[in-house]
Amino acid sequence: MAEQPARKAPQAHEAQVLHTERITPHMVRVVLGGSGLDAFAVGEFTDHYVKLLFAPEGVSYPEPFDMERIRAEFPRDQWPTTRTYTVRSWDPVQRELTVDFVVHGDEGLAGPWAARVTAGETIRFLGPGGGYAPDAEADWHLLVGDESALPAIAVALERLPEGSTVHAFLEVADASEEQKFATAAGVEVTWLHRGDRPAGESLVEAVRALQFPAGDVHAFVHGEAGFVKELRRHLRLDREVPRERLSISGYWRLGKTDEAWRAIKREWNDQVEREQEN
Repeated sequence: MAEQPARKAPQAHEAQVLHTERITPHMVRVVLGGSGLDAFAVGEFTDHYVKLLFAPEGVSYPEPFDMERIRAEFPRDQWPTTRTYTVRSWDPVQRELTVDFVVHGDEGLAGPWAARVTAGETIRFLGPGGGYAPDAEADWHLLVGDESALPAIAVALERLPEGSTVHAFLEVADASEEQKFATAAGVEVTWLHRGDRPAGESLVEAVRALQFPAGDVHAFVHGEAGFVKELRRHLRLDREVPRERLSISGYWRLGKTDEAWRAIKREWNDQVEREQEN
């Protein structure tokens, strides 16, 4: 077998924080700009994402920033830590990139950064990636997620034209976490308040209880992996939604750090697929 060429490190973008805004008690919006975004662009997807790069404490990198050089010259434990976040909006004229962060005090890495960062600070990131946009040919749309999926669902809702048949369920902690979206007339969200219940439990109940409209559905279901697994089974087996009409994935896993979840996510998804095909 011929030796495979080494995978080239993706190009990193650099941006400066323009301003931040706490849009709900646990959601912070960060707007990025600067000349480092001159080569950045997004396509047609509503779930475009970027991978933010955070250097370990006490580690600095030579300029110009080069991921290939870092991987070649630094031990792995000194490589940047990545955190994946949805592009909430991109203004190609002003060259401004908006990203929303769920913040729970000092928990995590990117959330605390978003809560404390100030204008002028620099952040580097990879991307964008993405793979979903609501299909204009679908008879109706199902959008389901917790706070982690809220930005992507918001973009999808804002993309849908007036008259679209949409069932959108968003689970947040309580009423203070609800947001207003600039949607077309008739496109609305059902907000579910989690309270002390397990993450995603109310979403599973809502989808199971939903009387599905007739016709072809295009579905987007993202969030905590436990409830996503339940809804994947329900939609594939009980509702017989074809796999190609589902964008469905666990953004995070209760009880797992981001690194621990990413390490097993592909294997976990493959196992779920095998279970549901048998």
